[in-house]
Amino acid sequence: MYNDLEKVIINEKEIQNKVQELGSAIAHDYMDKEPLLICILRGAVFFFADLCRAIDIPVQMGFVSLSSYGHGTTSSGKVEERQKLMADVQGKHVILVEDIIDTGLTLEGYGANLMNRGALSVKICALLKKPEQKHKIEIAYKGFDIENKFVVGYGLDYAEHYRNLPYIGILKKEIYS
Repeated sequence: MYNDLEKVIINEKEIQNKVQELGSAIAHDYMDKEPLLICILRGAVFFFADLCRAIDIPVQMGFVSLSSYGHGTTSSGKVEERQKLMADVQGKHVILVEDIIDTGLTLEGYGANLMNRGALSVKICALLKKPEQKHKIEIAYKGFDIENKFVVGYGLDYAEHYRNLPYIGILKKEIYS
């Protein structure tokens, strides 16, 4: 799989250091609260698991599957809820945990939806952010800014491949074009 990459842009140690930093920040900010962390499946699952372990206060967990990609490499512009959230957000401080923010479309309306369902607050924690964010969403806990390339690894995929890489790399264009 490594041969399918142009290069590794974030190695395993850098990821784990950033996850610890984000976990500490969340624990500090929610010291007197018990936040509900919602994993945006499937891409964020590795990040989510590591992040939850890095937070040293009680947390609740929820999972939802949202997509605007299908099998492509760019957002379709339409968010599809593939698996509904199986957690009650009423009266809870919610943190949406996402692998990557491209355009911001996937989370823009979903955060408002959770507020309408009774969440006390909704914040976003994203491992990666690309520069092309068109929808103005605030990322409270951000891992890395990356260039506008198609990346895989540590949960991010291309057609369900490469998720299990322990690092993040740029996929060679000839693989997906």
